[in-house]
Amino acid sequence: MELRQLRYFVAVIEHGTLGKAALELGVVTSALSQQISRLEGELSTRLLQRTARGVLPTEAGVAFWRQAQLALRHIDHAVVAARHARLSGHVNVGLPPSAGGILSLPFMLAMRQRYPDVQLGMVEAMTGNLESMLSARQIDVAVLFREEPARKWSVLRLLDERLFFIAPRGMVGMPQGACTSIEAIQHFPLILPTKAHGLRNMTMECFQAAGIEPHIAAEVDGLAILMEAVGEGLGCTIQPGAALARLDRDRFESIPLSDAKATRPALLLSLSDDELSPAGLAARIVLTDVMRTLVVEQKWPGATLCTP
Repeated sequence: MELRQLRYFVAVIEHGTLGKAALELGVVTSALSQQISRLEGELSTRLLQRTARGVLPTEAGVAFWRQAQLALRHIDHAVVAARHARLSGHVNVGLPPSAGGILSLPFMLAMRQRYPDVQLGMVEAMTGNLESMLSARQIDVAVLFREEPARKWSVLRLLDERLFFIAPRGMVGMPQGACTSIEAIQHFPLILPTKAHGLRNMTMECFQAAGIEPHIAAEVDGLAILMEAVGEGLGCTIQPGAALARLDRDRFESIPLSDAKATRPALLLSLSDDELSPAGLAARIVLTDVMRTLVVEQKWPGATLCTP
């Protein structure tokens, strides 16, 4: 028995003729008659009595009509409930500072638009801290920039992010062209994160691969302070292009590094699907969509999408 057969039958009873019912339903009379016959066949009983003026329900037809009306009302109510139902709950999402500058606001706006009843918690911290928080179930979803961790989390590699050489505007000897190399920037004083930071390790690998010792002028483990120091001319740095998202870009010059090791993967990690709440699953989907959109719309400097 199909739902449309119930709607067809109720319409025929309400209009009293197959022709009028067919006109309202937007079907031909022969098709309507065929569906009613199939319904009667499934029930093994006659539901309609044909007369010269149209059709009348049999005793069985009246009984079936009442229940069919009730069933259709329940279906209609279910549809309305589904359309107006809103996902609720709470989810905590962690972002590293560089990604937070370019990703946090678009993500929060997208979550507000799609799931306004989900309470969103945002955490901005270094990759190592985010991993610890994920292990402790203090956050549900996180973006990390490192090779795939060993833990059994849900892991999706979304994009690769190119590192940039960033200097204060007007720096003498600033490399020109579409990109530059480690060799071309070896004499510049660098302000880098400490050795506990994954980006520092990646930077050192680039210099080691080129057989060069970097000139480290200062170590700073806070992106905002680090970039402010660069903007004031205290040195240069190596950061992803997203590091400039919250800053006045007129104060800086940037150029992507051409070295093969100057690229880091962006991983979307979450608790396993059986542990993640519906709100967490929704946040993961939205975060994936937003990250991909930012890359496609060229709003994430130096980022390229990974092949699925």
